[in-house]
Amino acid sequence: MMASSPTRRPTKRSRPTKRSALLRWAIVAGVVAVLAAIFIVIIAFQPTTTTGKMSSAGYAVGSPGVGAQAPAFSLPATTGGTVTLSDYRGKTVLLYFHEGLGCQPCWDQIRDLDVAGAQLKAAGVDQLLTITSGPVNLIAQKMADDNLTAIALADTNLKVSTTYNANQYGMMGDSRDGHTFILVGPDGRIQWRADYGGSPNYTMYVPVNKLLADLQAGRTTK
Repeated sequence: MMASSPTRRPTKRSRPTKRSALLRWAIVAGVVAVLAAIFIVIIAFQPTTTTGKMSSAGYAVGSPGVGAQAPAFSLPATTGGTVTLSDYRGKTVLLYFHEGLGCQPCWDQIRDLDVAGAQLKAAGVDQLLTITSGPVNLIAQKMADDNLTAIALADTNLKVSTTYNANQYGMMGDSRDGHTFILVGPDGRIQWRADYGGSPNYTMYVPVNKLLADLQAGRTTK
């Protein structure tokens, strides 16, 4: 007589323990928290751009704008001494706020404006003043390295740039200037302004012919 096979009892499926469930929820919550933190950091470091009126030429026009009195300033020059805006009262001055050290296209812009001195004069510009943040000695070294002759002013703490809101139109947030040109007339009033450096293109170089065409088209002496 054959022995009967032992009866197998069905194996019970193991149920998740309360501890493992809590662990899974903790992991999910941790992942969500990390993603939220990353999102916040991305938003916080997005370049900030002041909302300015867009011209038909495709650049922003910030404030102070056309017709406003240009804020006075006094800044150290790379050649020594101090330059004030009032030094040029009675003349037409083109201010160029740029990102500065680390932005080679900005220095190329100065080079081409140096070369185009006769064109600037023909357009009614008596003097070009370039302004950027950074230590005056490093700016002076860069000007010398690139054989640039324009007047270069150091706005190291961005005080003047902030007054002109020139640090609101660039890819570095408000920690650096963008690519802003402001034409100040003989009476100290702004005749033209173009903020090229803002989103979405973050322009850091404008061909001189286009720059002067924009200036002539947008300039007002009223």
